[in-house]
Amino acid sequence: MDTPSTLDRLEQTIAARADAVPDASYVASLNAKGLGKIAQKLGEEATETIIAALSEGDDALVGEAADLLFHLMVLLGHKGIAIGDVMAELDRREGVSGLDEKASRE
Repeated sequence: MDTPSTLDRLEQTIAARADAVPDASYVASLNAKGLGKIAQKLGEEATETIIAALSEGDDALVGEAADLLFHLMVLLGHKGIAIGDVMAELDRREGVSGLDEKASRE
């Protein structure tokens, strides 16, 4: 049996905490505030990641990238989208030129 990846384990943790008491879980508190708040938080983390990339050290960028991935996973979980679906889409795109892939969506 394959060992679950970090993202798989994170997905499981987020799912387990999604319906917890909001005062006891950050994930639950985000879910209780709804999709708009989760999306807003993801946007904030994306901005912080950009700032870290442009003006801070590698450690700061790694930390912000982790926060960004975490909040993306919370959003996906809230929407009922499995990380496996995202990974499958990335697999589908592997070996396809980014320009060709983008053109296929326009």
